[in-house]
Amino acid sequence: MSTPHEPERPDPDELAFRKGRIHITARQRHVDAFTLGRLLLHLPQVLISATLIFALSYVLDTLIHIPWWLPLSCWGLSGALFFHHPSERAVARWFFGLRHPTPEEHQRLSPVWREVTARAGVNGDAYQLWIEDSDDINAMAAAGHIVGVTSYSLRTLPSGQLGGVLAHELGHHTRGHAWASLLTYWYALPARLAWWLLRLLASRADRLSTMARAVLVALLCATLLAAATATYGLVFLPLATPYLLAAVARRAELRADRHAAALGFAQQLMTVLRKEHDSQESERATAAALGSPLQAPSLATRLLASHPDLHTRLYHLQATLHAHR
Repeated sequence: MSTPHEPERPDPDELAFRKGRIHITARQRHVDAFTLGRLLLHLPQVLISATLIFALSYVLDTLIHIPWWLPLSCWGLSGALFFHHPSERAVARWFFGLRHPTPEEHQRLSPVWREVTARAGVNGDAYQLWIEDSDDINAMAAAGHIVGVTSYSLRTLPSGQLGGVLAHELGHHTRGHAWASLLTYWYALPARLAWWLLRLLASRADRLSTMARAVLVALLCATLLAAATATYGLVFLPLATPYLLAAVARRAELRADRHAAALGFAQQLMTVLRKEHDSQESERATAAALGSPLQAPSLATRLLASHPDLHTRLYHLQATLHAHR
């Protein structure tokens, strides 16, 4: 409690919303090293996908006389739909399971989002705010303009902590992480489907005759050789790609945390992470009390994790907080 001679300190968990005009910077977005890393690591899969789509287009041209360049061009241009607002709404609803905010939720969320974007000098109206019905503290950034937050976060977090969560997601958008993630997933999808089909065929190879198995092996070897030749050996990079992509994703999360800290939300975001840490510790204690302690994640699981552990995030946020003092 402050004395009569000391001014009251503002509560860091509550935002002081600014009024009046907002300065919008000329450069709203850019591409950082982690976005470029994700794009480069997906390049082999995208090249394989393009090869498969070209082969399918050639077959269609041969069989039903559809010009081969038409399906190939449609696939190549389809990624632009992820920056088209009506298409993004469909992606948010059907792919991510999000919904529009209710009037009450919008009244709670909109001022916080406006304050976050104002601090960043970003036009907040360019983004679409969505709600995920979940009992977790979480949020997401996807495609070109989707910002989602869980209903639990909206109900329980003070405005300052909610602002820290949203500032983190805005960092993913302004640095290109969000669109690069969805775009690379889309363009690598034909290669993923082909790999799934190959694994399915391999799992049923024991039902085939000796001759059929020999033909299948020869076909797979020829396909692999052709892909290796077309991609200059980059086709083998996907063996290590999941681990490299996870490492890039973890660094991108830390960069988004730094973005939130630069907007003045370091302390609030740390409070949210501590809440999540306490929740995990409570789950471990409950499991131990019931005689079934949670197993520590394996090395492979940790290497494939897309998010850093909470201790790492808190350490980097604390270091950023000290650096700005």
